[in-house]
Amino acid sequence: MTTPDSQNASPKNPGLPQPSALYILPFDHRDSFEHGLFGFSPPLSAEQTEQVKAAKQVVYQGFLQAGVSLDSGGILVDEQFGAEILQDAHARGVLTACPAEKSGQDEFEFEYGDDYQAHIEAMNPSYVKVLVRYNPAGDAALNARQAAKLAGLSKYLRAARRPLMFELLVPATDAQKDAADYDTRTRPGLMVQAIHELQDAGVEPQLWKVEGVGEHGAAAALVAAARRGGRDDTALIILGRGADDDQVKRWLEVAARVPGFIGFAVGRTTFWDALKRWRADEITAEQASAEIARNYSGWIEAFEAGRSKGG
Repeated sequence: MTTPDSQNASPKNPGLPQPSALYILPFDHRDSFEHGLFGFSPPLSAEQTEQVKAAKQVVYQGFLQAGVSLDSGGILVDEQFGAEILQDAHARGVLTACPAEKSGQDEFEFEYGDDYQAHIEAMNPSYVKVLVRYNPAGDAALNARQAAKLAGLSKYLRAARRPLMFELLVPATDAQKDAADYDTRTRPGLMVQAIHELQDAGVEPQLWKVEGVGEHGAAAALVAAARRGGRDDTALIILGRGADDDQVKRWLEVAARVPGFIGFAVGRTTFWDALKRWRADEITAEQASAEIARNYSGWIEAFEAGRSKGG
């Protein structure tokens, strides 16, 4: 999908016009598919690779079965196991996102090293996605190294007029792990601080993919951080973090009431159980895809219900 010019994009953040709603089904997981779902250890054989690809096709078929509007639905899938899916999605006009990071790493690294730009151009996604673990109270040298790499990526994407989707995870440091209220009290503030620090380092996402928060004020603070300094076209979506259904729905309902949050990217909670039962021959691929479609549609209903309550 060629990225159109946007008259509404800020000079810091050119790219696609931001949709009013964005419901992404992410299945770009690589390490968890290889190890967690199949028990494989790299390097994978050709047969093993095909098995992982088949599992991702099951998820993709679930997305297609849900029948979500092209104006709001989208997928996030990797090049390694999903190149054919990305190609098919392009042909259908589906919004796509593709990761640039190496999977399962504590420190951000490019999946394809110095060749990352060529791979982005070849996959031609609507959004380029990165997953980054960044705690402002953590290793300062690690944070600086990551920020420098990400600023370089951000500069390239701005020049190429490709929007950046930034998945921010703020894992607790050793000193923070014992705090019973880390998720509810400490992490939301650290997320705001992390956004500020990354912006100051030259990282300019058009879309922040963030962990859920339980209070309206915390969600509003994230929007304010993402949009500070004239970044008015920047938006946020909620990730699922593999949480149970009830927790994900609570996060979605809180975020949906705050202008600036436009949707979600919920992956494992949508498809993991269905894929495990398919792998165990308890259900067929078609049944697994149908279950994934129902789960994905359920998140959309929860988010839109939250938006209605928020007025």
